[in-house]
Amino acid sequence: MRLTIALPLLCLPVLFGADWKLADNPLTTPWTGQVNSAHPLPEYPRPQMVRKDWINLNGLWDYAIRPQQEPAPARYDGSLLVPFPLESALSGVKKPLKPEQQLWYHRKFTAPNLKGKRLLLHFGAVDWRAEVWVNGKPVGKHEGGYDPFTFDITAALKGKGPEEIVVAVWDPSDSGPQPRGKQVLSPNSIWYTAVSGIWQTVWLEPVPGNHVTEISMIPDLDGRKLRLTVHSGSSGEFTAIATLAGKMAGRVSGKLNQECALPLSDVQPWSPGAPTLYDLDISLAGGDRVTSYFGMREIEIRPDAAGFTRLFLNGRPLF
Repeated sequence: MRLTIALPLLCLPVLFGADWKLADNPLTTPWTGQVNSAHPLPEYPRPQMVRKDWINLNGLWDYAIRPQQEPAPARYDGSLLVPFPLESALSGVKKPLKPEQQLWYHRKFTAPNLKGKRLLLHFGAVDWRAEVWVNGKPVGKHEGGYDPFTFDITAALKGKGPEEIVVAVWDPSDSGPQPRGKQVLSPNSIWYTAVSGIWQTVWLEPVPGNHVTEISMIPDLDGRKLRLTVHSGSSGEFTAIATLAGKMAGRVSGKLNQECALPLSDVQPWSPGAPTLYDLDISLAGGDRVTSYFGMREIEIRPDAAGFTRLFLNGRPLF
């Protein structure tokens, strides 16, 4: 079966097991029953830096819970629906992960024809420590339950046939020193059930060797411009085009990793009553292209005319 979604996508053959079902759930919403294990959360997961070609790896993964010091399991316990955490009903598992245990994930995928490009493996968030292998080769580790991370897995690919991803997750929850919000192993009163494992979208992205890694945008209302920095691991040049309601509003060419000014011919400030957003198209000389968006607004805290400290938006007190 081939998975396709509304956004432009590299189609990926995926076999889904038939053993997933919603676990017992004391709290549901009108949308609980609409979750489809074949393509949960199919939207592109990073709207401020979008690429046309990508592969969504959400869906059923093999999982196993084992003692922390044990190696990768030879056999798995069943299927878990990514990107829902282990403890959730939508994962289909709804089991706790103890501090002395480790959660293992496994799945296979078919890599696209890269044609000289690199292949990035993105995780939206994994709680808490993640170690990742591709075809048995370690590709990276990450600690932090709330932030996204990326590994370049090109060197680990076989180049033909099915490729294999294995992820090991350890989460000490409230027995560890890491930021965890109100998660506890024994939820009660105002304390919540712990969240362990992959809980945001996992996806693949083929990119040129010289590609955008981050975009920094600072609006300058008085200067009628956007202060723009396009980050990359290499040097080179880029071109950025801003449009408003489909019409050209500004264009600039600059050097990667250096701030430049994108002048705007039509400046419409963002506010709650008029949340105007500009579209931004960025292309690199090496072939990479991403789209984004921004709003022109200025937020500051300062005294008002009576001397009271206020929150100001675009030069006017908001409250």
